[in-house]
Amino acid sequence: MIILKIFLLFLLLIIFLDLYINNLTKSNLVLVPLDYKFRNKDNNTEVVIDLKIINESKNKETMVSNLNLDIDFFKSKNNQYLKDLDYDKSTYIYSGSIKKNIHNYWPTTIIKANSELLIQVILRFKNRDLKKNKIKYIWLKVFWENYGHFGITKKQDGLLVNLNCHNKKELIEIPLKLGYKAIAVKTDLLGSFDNPIETVINYCKNVTREKDILIIGETPLAIMQGRYIAPQNLEYNIFSKILCYFFHPTSSLATACGMQLLINKIGVTRITFSLILGFLFKCIGIKGIFYRLTGFESALIDDISGTVVPYDKSIVMGPINTKLFCDKLSKQLEVEVAVVDVNDLGGVKILASSNNSVNNILKEILKVNPAGNSDEKTPIVLIRNNK
Repeated sequence: MIILKIFLLFLLLIIFLDLYINNLTKSNLVLVPLDYKFRNKDNNTEVVIDLKIINESKNKETMVSNLNLDIDFFKSKNNQYLKDLDYDKSTYIYSGSIKKNIHNYWPTTIIKANSELLIQVILRFKNRDLKKNKIKYIWLKVFWENYGHFGITKKQDGLLVNLNCHNKKELIEIPLKLGYKAIAVKTDLLGSFDNPIETVINYCKNVTREKDILIIGETPLAIMQGRYIAPQNLEYNIFSKILCYFFHPTSSLATACGMQLLINKIGVTRITFSLILGFLFKCIGIKGIFYRLTGFESALIDDISGTVVPYDKSIVMGPINTKLFCDKLSKQLEVEVAVVDVNDLGGVKILASSNNSVNNILKEILKVNPAGNSDEKTPIVLIRNNK
């Protein structure tokens, strides 16, 4: 009886904690990338980047009290970092149809509920500097402050700008089992400015054949969907610090920030009971119960260092709407499509596919992991029957 009372008290406590955490006041401002383009002017290259900040609150206005930009540059060879490149920067904000140059001093700006603020950033480079240094990527870092009923919150976002615009197409053939071969499609580094459907079509048009199966890794798809977050944006607490200790050091849930991301998704209560049940089942030789109970998102979180530069400083979440993505892309390219999570240890997970009939064959032949999301940059693979 005493044990039952203790259990009920514990249950009420963690439910209360979940309700408390879920109802904490927070900023509802979200930074969204829109587009970027290039133009030449007076022997300079201008990169014009359009962004917007959305206030998703239904009744609370929020202020952006400060916003600063910083830039990292990467060469084409192995994403080599480069510093101290000269450039000029101008930032504009829109008030209705009026475009205002803020002269690199951010004025405190109110964004009303259910409203948005449009921002344009123009970077100017001397053409000779870009060519001499072989710059391929710009990593635009946005440091901004939200001020409102929740207090003040500092946020950090990173956006990839590709100066090559996906002009190159390279195919790599890899033999597989059961009479199949893989055709790995080498891509540029992908980012949240890239529309997932349009990007894959651009790389695969005139390459796919009837009866091919197109697969794409879950991490690059998630990145194109903007499903990555800087750890600085997570307000981790004592519960995430405690719960992360129950995981293997190499797990993405073994850090307070990785665990906090899962807490924000499913709550302390579900995680706690999944841990308890997972431990009990592990004692009788059954593994993986925790991830079954917490859902696929818990297994798809990649903590910092889990993917390619410059996303190695971000936590990448699993992609969303994977079934819809597969169906739309399949209709466009007229091949079957699957989103997969494959590791070098032979583990294969099919997150979604346009036709379940391809799942079994993919689980078998993908054990050799022909795709690559790191320096090889071949996240898209065509599976083709040699017959």
